[in-house]
Amino acid sequence: MSKLTKKQKKIQELKASLPASKLDAKQALEVLKKFAEENGSKKYDQTVELAVQLGIDTKANDQQVRASVSLPAGTGKTVRVAVVTKGEKVSEAKSAGAIKAGTEDLVKEIEGGWMEFDVLVASPDCMPLLGKLGRVLGPRGLMPNPKDGTVTADVAKAVKDLQAGKVSFRAEKTGAVVHMPIGKASFAVEDLLKNLQAAIQEIQKNKPSSSKGVYLKSIAISTTQGPGLEISADTLLAA
Repeated sequence: MSKLTKKQKKIQELKASLPASKLDAKQALEVLKKFAEENGSKKYDQTVELAVQLGIDTKANDQQVRASVSLPAGTGKTVRVAVVTKGEKVSEAKSAGAIKAGTEDLVKEIEGGWMEFDVLVASPDCMPLLGKLGRVLGPRGLMPNPKDGTVTADVAKAVKDLQAGKVSFRAEKTGAVVHMPIGKASFAVEDLLKNLQAAIQEIQKNKPSSSKGVYLKSIAISTTQGPGLEISADTLLAA
């Protein structure tokens, strides 16, 4: 049996010191921040991640969960947005902050291997151009979709929203888990809590009507190099 690393031992010690019951969201965030400050790398700001297991059947077409949420305090990350659109909207997207915007020319670049972007936005009239890129964009979760606001006629607004903290999420087919970043370890606890509340409330809002039983089966938060802590949904939904 392999020996535990120094960090793994500290995580075990931390978890052993916590109550067996689910933590209050604010308390859990305070614990994660303190652990990141004392044990995390000083070279970069760790991301705070949210993981929610849903009580849905991902094989059922009417139980797919996919949407987006605007995090009040932002993500703390610079989001690189590329836009496939036509005419004047190309310059509008660039003025809004898109790192690159175009039509057939941009599609060809992506087809040729250019993938230096985090989110791809498309206007509805350009979606047919992206059909050939399904095998490239699909597995990476980069195919624009109207459900998360990345297919829209107002591409400039989409770019601004994404850079201001709008995050897309979807339930994974295996495990029905939603993963999303909710900020950075350097954020104030109050800001992380606002982002967490907004995320949970949006996931709850997108509960499929055909889903029966417990919908939010478990909620956990973690940092890049820290432990995962399960929290209670009660205060988050009541806020």
